[in-house]
Amino acid sequence: MRKLLILFLLLATFSAKGQLFEYNNNGIQRVSLSSGTKYQVQHPFISFRVNGEVISSATQESDDKRFETVYTHPLSKSYLPYKVTFTLKNATSSDTLTIENVVPFGENPDHVYITGLGEHRLSRSVIYRPGFGPIGVILPDNAWELGFGILPLPDGNAVAGLARRKSWEKAQRKRFETVIYPGGEVTYELWYEPFTGNWQEGLRLMLQKHFLFDLEQFDNSLFDRPDLAWIRKAYAINLMMAWDKDFYNPRYGIYYLPKTIEKAKPLLGGWDVIGFWPTWPALGLDQRNQWDMFRNLPGGLKELKRITADAHKAGTKIFLCYNPWDESTTATTFAEQMAGMTDMLKATDTDGVVLDTRGSSSAEIQGAGDAAKEGVIMYSEGMAIPKDMPGIISGRVHNALVYPPLLNLNKFIKPDFSIFRVAELAYEPILREYNLSLLNGHGVEINQFQPGRPEWVDEQYKHLGRILMVLRSNSNAFNYSALTPLVPTLRDSVYVNEWKSDTKTIYTIYNANPEGYTGPLFDLELPDTHHAVNLWTHQPAIVDGGKALVSIDGFVPGDLGTNNEGTVSVVAVFPKVLQISRRGDELSIESPPGKITLSINGPSYDKKPYELEGGKHSLSLRKTFGWQEGSVVIQYLTNGELMDEVVFELKASDPWLISSSTNTAGNNVDPTSVRVPGSNYHYKVDSREGEFIPYPKQAEKDTLMAGFWMDRYPVTNAQYYDFLVATCYRPNDDTNFLKHWPGGKPKKGEEDFPVVYVNIEDARAYAEWKGSRLPTELEWQYAAQAGDPSNTWPWGADMDSTKTSRGDGKPYAVGQYPEGKNTLGLEDLVGNVWQLTNDVYFNGTSEFVILKGGSYFNPTSSWWYVKGGPQPLPWRQMLLRVSPGFERSATVGFRCVVEEKSQ
Repeated sequence: MRKLLILFLLLATFSAKGQLFEYNNNGIQRVSLSSGTKYQVQHPFISFRVNGEVISSATQESDDKRFETVYTHPLSKSYLPYKVTFTLKNATSSDTLTIENVVPFGENPDHVYITGLGEHRLSRSVIYRPGFGPIGVILPDNAWELGFGILPLPDGNAVAGLARRKSWEKAQRKRFETVIYPGGEVTYELWYEPFTGNWQEGLRLMLQKHFLFDLEQFDNSLFDRPDLAWIRKAYAINLMMAWDKDFYNPRYGIYYLPKTIEKAKPLLGGWDVIGFWPTWPALGLDQRNQWDMFRNLPGGLKELKRITADAHKAGTKIFLCYNPWDESTTATTFAEQMAGMTDMLKATDTDGVVLDTRGSSSAEIQGAGDAAKEGVIMYSEGMAIPKDMPGIISGRVHNALVYPPLLNLNKFIKPDFSIFRVAELAYEPILREYNLSLLNGHGVEINQFQPGRPEWVDEQYKHLGRILMVLRSNSNAFNYSALTPLVPTLRDSVYVNEWKSDTKTIYTIYNANPEGYTGPLFDLELPDTHHAVNLWTHQPAIVDGGKALVSIDGFVPGDLGTNNEGTVSVVAVFPKVLQISRRGDELSIESPPGKITLSINGPSYDKKPYELEGGKHSLSLRKTFGWQEGSVVIQYLTNGELMDEVVFELKASDPWLISSSTNTAGNNVDPTSVRVPGSNYHYKVDSREGEFIPYPKQAEKDTLMAGFWMDRYPVTNAQYYDFLVATCYRPNDDTNFLKHWPGGKPKKGEEDFPVVYVNIEDARAYAEWKGSRLPTELEWQYAAQAGDPSNTWPWGADMDSTKTSRGDGKPYAVGQYPEGKNTLGLEDLVGNVWQLTNDVYFNGTSEFVILKGGSYFNPTSSWWYVKGGPQPLPWRQMLLRVSPGFERSATVGFRCVVEEKSQ
């Protein structure tokens, strides 16, 4: 039998101003929003289960003689959230009724809702989403029976509903259900409130804004204390017994804690906190109280203070433990326990207290810590429920949940509450524990109370280290941003949580498919001012058609359903803060104040990154990284928080510029030289496609060129002879040096031919004597094109065989083709001899020099030859370096430049 009780009229439909629902015996008939918009609906206020049977309609309620239901509505219809009291009474004379799964708006496959599934003793709560399988969720310890539902409306509007068990009479309260005896009853409070947006906003309304209606107002005083804020950057806690050899080794009589801390650094960046435990299960053997057990450790409190100081130097905080149940030894009163806590914290300079058996703290307990020093953290053994959160800022998800549900909604309730999920080493591999800490943005407590250190521990610590690096470097996002759990994905069993702040957005991804996943996964609109990076693989993240493309590894199918299942990934969206440019080996970086780090294949705790202060920098990649190959990952951080990341590939086979130019500005200029004025220039080069040995990748660019002077012609035999006479220059290896000169002098009649059979060192020696230098490839091409990139040839855009040699194999004197000069007056730029530039590259295997201009020699019987004859000005040719004699050639010469003195 069903009864609908309304305080001012029975069994009637209402349309009072501001009223959320219009309803009758059949449930909700209309939803009215404050905007005046009204929606016709036909929906129950709730559904529930009686002895496993779903009751989801007014007809079912009316026809079922086993129970009576009473709905009490509020006096003020305009007050939000809208509260309904629902009572179910057992109307039988001898049967018990089990009531569970009270769900606002009912269990509807087209709606999002949370309720119980299965018969697990500790973990039944799941969230249902249309089109996806159910997902286990962790709820506060006082909300196991919670029901949540969404009533979707048109135009992006919806109503969120929350059901909480309030009271029971002649009934047995269990975690997820209530067993009602004949004549007994159970009462639920039902809360409803409209909202706009996706279903997560409705969840945010009930969990974050209203804190599950556990408290009317949240006192944030403890969370606002600067001295306690350090715990929100901590993500790795280790709890160990005082008799653990990782803490103290009785065989050698020394504390091993410093070595334990040091060992963890390359694996997981060190422990943020280590808590040690000298009490339970030894406490109670004699009359010593819990604080006596600390005093009796080797070396006493003085030695504990020393190892705490060592831990602090290593960046690790130390926690004590507090056993509130210690009431039968020599410190039995609460006041004595608190005085002992303060004294112990002072004497050891430790940083926090693990509150054994407690899920909350108190003003007195926090006060005992504050009386010792600033920054003392209380860390509860159980997770604080919402009404207790104002009194404590950190706690743990207990390991009683051996295979924890995937989504931890405690993090959603209060994102800046520092949560640590307990993971035990003694039983089985636990990658899933670590993976879920990343998905949920919370920390891990390694509990090594149980004996046993399996062989897989260190290897899995490395995996945890990668996760901790993401958590630590994005702690502001995980503590203070807007968390949106379970954003829609294109593949079920791949789960994504979004953490959106003003400075970045993080997407943590957990994959439960053994085969992995590659493809578009979730919606992601990327403005031009931002870019996406995968923080797990440290590669640019691809966004195509408004979808984030993700490739995530699979795992061994046999691990499915165990604590070793799953793989993870992380996508981050950053504003484009870092300004990065490369030219050959030179890397230019610019950032705001902060810190810049560079690493190969991403940062990790087992290698030290190259660090710079924020600002403008130019550095050599090869001097910085040697000949390592992989991704160069550049990160920009402020106060340890990652603000941007840029990634580019560094291949050992890529050619890198290893030469540099000397400054010749102000030196004497040869009167026959040609002035090349400075201007803006669009630079673009060309080389043969698909070369076996790759050319340097030279992107088109606009650049501002400074003015300089260039030799009108290539250096001649006569000019080089004058150099030899003046300097007596002779190379150490003179193989093929000036091979074409009989008797060490130019042939008669060839004095004005370009000098050949010289290598780059021979040319540089001449240039240094003259007070000049070789041009870079950029300078040579800029001068040859007279600053106009449309000039493919010195005289213009098109080849004209009357203005240069045809590559007939015959060398000739400079100045033979005056019609082939460019507009600046430079001659013999193409078709006479290849001309050395100053640009020398190394690709990890070999060096080569860039040549320009082509030569008089043009082999034509095979495609495989070097392209001969005159070549377009953008064309480049490599001269592979083996030895001076190998490099000296009958077709390679040079010309020189001198920088223009700045005004």
